[in-house]
Amino acid sequence: MAVAQFTNAPCWGVAGKERERRTFVNLSRELPLNGSEVTQTGGHSLVKKRRVSIFGGVSRRCQSISDQQALDFELHTDPYNEDISTSTDGSALHDESTQHSTDSQNLQTELIMLSLPAIAGQAIEPLAQLMETAYIGRLGPLELASAGVSMSIFNIVSKVFNIPLLSVATSFVAEDVARSAGNNSAPFQISQCTGGQYQNGAYERRELPSVSTALLLALAIGVFEALALYFGSGLFLDMMGISSGSSMRIPAEHFLKLRAFGAPAVVVYLAVQGIFRGFKDTKTPILSLGLGNFSAVFFFPLLMYYFHLGVTGAAISTVLSQYIVAFLMIWHLNKRTVLSLPNAHNLHFGGYLKSGGFLLGRTMAAVMTITLSTSMAARQGALAMAAHQICLQVWLSVSLLVDAQAAAGQAMIASSYAKGDYSTVKKIAFFALKTGLITGVSLALLLGLSFNSLATLFTKDAQVLQIVGSGLLFVSASQPINALAYIFDGLHYGVSDFSYAAWSMMAVGALSSVFLLYAPSIVGLSGVWSGLTLFMGLRTLAGYARLSSKEGPWKFLHGDAYKLQVAI
Repeated sequence: MAVAQFTNAPCWGVAGKERERRTFVNLSRELPLNGSEVTQTGGHSLVKKRRVSIFGGVSRRCQSISDQQALDFELHTDPYNEDISTSTDGSALHDESTQHSTDSQNLQTELIMLSLPAIAGQAIEPLAQLMETAYIGRLGPLELASAGVSMSIFNIVSKVFNIPLLSVATSFVAEDVARSAGNNSAPFQISQCTGGQYQNGAYERRELPSVSTALLLALAIGVFEALALYFGSGLFLDMMGISSGSSMRIPAEHFLKLRAFGAPAVVVYLAVQGIFRGFKDTKTPILSLGLGNFSAVFFFPLLMYYFHLGVTGAAISTVLSQYIVAFLMIWHLNKRTVLSLPNAHNLHFGGYLKSGGFLLGRTMAAVMTITLSTSMAARQGALAMAAHQICLQVWLSVSLLVDAQAAAGQAMIASSYAKGDYSTVKKIAFFALKTGLITGVSLALLLGLSFNSLATLFTKDAQVLQIVGSGLLFVSASQPINALAYIFDGLHYGVSDFSYAAWSMMAVGALSSVFLLYAPSIVGLSGVWSGLTLFMGLRTLAGYARLSSKEGPWKFLHGDAYKLQVAI
């Protein structure tokens, strides 16, 4: 048998389980199931002989159920939690519509407020690298070339291993926070941007297993990266084409070995950044990143020029600023959660390693495709390569704006999805896609009007600028496609659909790589840009296909969203 009880009171399900607020949807029909019937007695509705009862025009709360009833009955409620007023004069629909509109506006405001600081955070790191490049450039072309190669190696290794951890930490922490907030056995709830607080306002920190796991993994990965970069510096430089006889070899290897000491700090603060995103807090990382990178403004001239350390001083300055960022982030995180070594059985290494492994494969597929495009552009000659590099840098840089929106959507979806609030997940997903498309169209128009002028900031060569002008369509027109691709990635991560994100990226990368291998030999540099546009277009189609599928984590989008089952 199954039971549904209706008055304006809280409801308890099976004895000993946590209290839940149950609400029922408005449907004016009954779905017979195996000839069962519904009876009502004194405010109780009992479903006998396997009938699913759908109540129309009623919104009542569950009344307490005795322990004996709880042993005999089990209550299953709809995850969409829609409240319908009992008023019959038409005001119910108006009130519901008003509440729905208010909830949607609140979600939209939250997504925007999370996105704006994230956009600023995405911009700080590239600006810091530009500042480092500018200081090194004053030392001479040899120093700039040597440091440039080493920075490229460091950035590639960092992206391949660190970005997966950041993305997985965001989803896992958001889910952990949602589960903690849903535990009503204690008067404690996790609040947005604080990590936790009592309902009466008293502040309290809690230990979250997902946070401890992320930090331990970050430390281990950071040490591994540092050792690999330090002892494998020669191998990495060989792979980049810097032979042992090159004049760049010694300064580049020395610079890379020094930068290797900063790898643990970078991995840790990226993991902490993902943790804060899981808290739906994108402001605190901005403060830490800003202060840490601002310190480099002081270190660069002091160590490079005052102490005459040159490129060595630049590397030391960057490493010091990275550890300052890591220290500040951990200091802020310690205010939100209890940072201690947890019990081994509480750690989520299995989930992190599995999901992180999927995203590692995904990231490598994306990096290899972009690298192949650069290699094919280089075969078109020096002028074509210079033009391609300008277009590619602008193309990748503006994508950071949408990537920040995707990260905000990921955190919000992970939180709601963990609580089974699929109605909210649907609203967030559709609004994220809408704002992403608007951002993409806006970027396309902006770049279409300003790209030719923007290109003059990178070069004054007339021939290069002419080739860059032919890439205008690639850079600007592809922005809406790029925006949707990044947003779809955020949606997949939000529901922890990391396996699909990985396998689809590998398939998309393989198809795009085949195109990139042959098209440039036929149509030149346009073939490279067409291949990159195809790459992003296929990513968008893969994302749309997943949301359109009736299988997988998004299947709730295609079910009967207003079906209430009261099952045995």
